[in-house]
Amino acid sequence: MSKSSGSGAPPMLHRQHRGPWAKTTERSFTGLSWKSLFGKMSWLTRFCTLWLILVILAAALADLIPGLPDPDYQGFVFGDGKTNEGPTASHWLGTDNVSRDILARLIYGARVSLIFAFSLVAVGVIVGGTLGSIAGYFRGFLETFLMALVDTWLSFPALIGLVFVTTMLGMRNLLVLCLVGFVFVWPSYTRIARAVALSVSGQDFVTAARAIGTSRRRILFREIFPNVFPALLAYSLVGMAILIILESTLSFLGLGVEIPTASWGGMINQARQDLLINVWPAVFPAVTLFMTVYSFNNLADWLQQRAAARSAAI
Repeated sequence: MSKSSGSGAPPMLHRQHRGPWAKTTERSFTGLSWKSLFGKMSWLTRFCTLWLILVILAAALADLIPGLPDPDYQGFVFGDGKTNEGPTASHWLGTDNVSRDILARLIYGARVSLIFAFSLVAVGVIVGGTLGSIAGYFRGFLETFLMALVDTWLSFPALIGLVFVTTMLGMRNLLVLCLVGFVFVWPSYTRIARAVALSVSGQDFVTAARAIGTSRRRILFREIFPNVFPALLAYSLVGMAILIILESTLSFLGLGVEIPTASWGGMINQARQDLLINVWPAVFPAVTLFMTVYSFNNLADWLQQRAAARSAAI
């Protein structure tokens, strides 16, 4: 009698009962080509995706863009720049009230917003997703304690909390904003991960994994986490939009990154005093902010619909 007949059956049974997203995560996100995914989108979602790619690449490669002016250079001080100038060949989107290039400040402002949003989303997914998955799968006292903490934490408005903490600290740089912002972000990811984990824990493939003697730790990493991730991914895109608005609001209120660092909210705030002279320094960052936030929301809706369709088909 061969050794494989006794020891090989349980792994095969376990593989047969892996969850729908555990089985297809690699194929869904890496197996499909960008061309295939792009072809399944509506024209509006395609436009939103291209816009986000453009904004992200511009922010990441801002220092390498040829001919892009210094976003903090005030040419009028040296007699070679005009304030509130309209679009020209040398300044494609014009200049602001101290003759700084608007396009350059939009690109560098995107870097501030995206770093803030990406950092908080990444930590939220890792920490909040892990805690929520553990609470939803293991249940018991841990779940009761953790969700009571989450409910209490979510009762505090994030914007007011950020305003209060940054004002008390008296420091307004990107690192401080990210550290303070994380305190208010992780509970929402924990709640979503816990809700999905509760649903997944009752599925047949998890029951089958328990029946063949799979350890709880292995089930958590092989069955629960991969099925929680798609929900967190869709929510993360919505979270990105919310966090970009949050950072822009803080900057508009003068509580974001310090001047002269470019930020979209700060640009709108600085341009509002000269609206009767030139509206473009306020219009361009406002439109850029709107399009970026809308694009994240639209792409999140598409991913959510795709995940729902896949789950219904299985």
